[in-house]
Amino acid sequence: MKFLRSIGGLEIYSSKQRWKLFLLVFAAAIIAVSLFYTDILVKKIAEDERQKVVLWADAVQRRSNLVNYTEEFFGNIQAEERKRVELWNMANQRIMDLPINANIDDLYLQILESNTNIPVMLTDNKGNVLSHRNLDPRFGDPKVLTDELRGYFSVYPPIPVSSHNLPGMETQYLFFQDSHVFTELRSLMEDLIDSFISEIVVNSASVPVIIVDSTGSRIIAAGNINQPAPGDTARVQEVIASISGKNPPITIQLPSYGTCNVHYTNSFLLTQLRYYPLAQFLIIGIFLLVAYILFSTARNAEQNQVWVGMSKETAHQLGTPLSSLVGWIEILKMKGVDKATIKEITKDVKRLENITERFSKIGSPARLVPVNIINTTREAVEYMKNRTSKKVTFKILSSDKEVMVPLNTNLYEWVIENISKNAVDAMDGVGSLTIEIEDQPRHVVIDITDTGKGIVASKHKTIFNPGYTSKQRGWGLGLSLSKRIIENYHKGKLFVKRSEINKGTTFRIILNKKGEY
Repeated sequence: MKFLRSIGGLEIYSSKQRWKLFLLVFAAAIIAVSLFYTDILVKKIAEDERQKVVLWADAVQRRSNLVNYTEEFFGNIQAEERKRVELWNMANQRIMDLPINANIDDLYLQILESNTNIPVMLTDNKGNVLSHRNLDPRFGDPKVLTDELRGYFSVYPPIPVSSHNLPGMETQYLFFQDSHVFTELRSLMEDLIDSFISEIVVNSASVPVIIVDSTGSRIIAAGNINQPAPGDTARVQEVIASISGKNPPITIQLPSYGTCNVHYTNSFLLTQLRYYPLAQFLIIGIFLLVAYILFSTARNAEQNQVWVGMSKETAHQLGTPLSSLVGWIEILKMKGVDKATIKEITKDVKRLENITERFSKIGSPARLVPVNIINTTREAVEYMKNRTSKKVTFKILSSDKEVMVPLNTNLYEWVIENISKNAVDAMDGVGSLTIEIEDQPRHVVIDITDTGKGIVASKHKTIFNPGYTSKQRGWGLGLSLSKRIIENYHKGKLFVKRSEINKGTTFRIILNKKGEY
């Protein structure tokens, strides 16, 4: 029996608590190690991703410098061609200024003949083509300045040509265009710029990037991001604002656009890696929470079955000897035994019958009937009062004479008796027990206060666990049963309101006046 009591008492509960603490520490260690390793791994991958972005940004800057140099180079070529055209025009002007009978210098002729790739065309002021050289073959041998020809030579303004020796000569116009070689190089240059922009926006680092003009109001190109419509100004500004502050911009020069800024942010993978540990442990936490709820539900269901089974079996085992005791009381009556003795025996037998009925109701739906809780509480206290030390005083305080509450009388009285017994034990048979009943609009509050040893704050919830007891011969079932009766059957609450060591403890019961909580 001593072994069984130790199993059912404080020792088994303490052992269970130690196991819980050990498992909690072990789980925390696993989580800490996993988090530490994951953090190292994520940082390493993130650093690799960041290095890719840095290399990409450096490549963009280098390509930008190359494009700028190429653009400058093409500008120099274009200026040189302009000078060649002006030189060609000067030679032509000098020839026209020579007297009619003068010999033409071979130098001028060489200058005129040296132009083998710059398209030029001389017209009068009426648009008649006087001569042409290196013209695109598709125009053939034109005689007049058509709209198509005018468009072809529209890049540069025509150069006026006149002669001092021929005062009556009308002004002629020299049209010229970039050379065929320069035009092909310009096409390659445009392809290079397009390729440069494409490599920026469609990058191997998967970096969300936008190219913005110098005013910061226009997106020239975008990659790895949903580019807003050009007319959607609000959306354009929103996208620019969301990316522009993430990293220092890269300044580049683009033909036709001038100075532009390349704004970029972290890659999608890098962004995911930042939140990966949080998401990982959130998922693990949800899984553990669901698993805990499922196991707790299964455990509670199993405990309920055990409670019900034990209660039914206890009621069954008590029923047989009770029937015999009732018969023996009748025999004692016939033998003329003292009536006072028979009366006390009858009270105890009825008490046992009441206890048997209580056990039989565990696990069955409790039938709640409106009763005066003050009278019911008084009856339970009177029973305890007659069976405890005279040095314990009992008080029931209430400002009302009648408070109707839906109750199962047998189960409620059991709760009062259990709490009262624990209070008497805590006071070592000397002290006072006060029960205050307060009628509120929706609830009835019952405070049971003793002057015993008190309960430490860390045990205020623990004392309601099955098997927890501080008594040498206790089983730790009374308060657990009481809590189940109040909270499961009456949908109320039972808890420790307050407690002070060596001063006493107050248990509070809250019951609903309408049968629901």
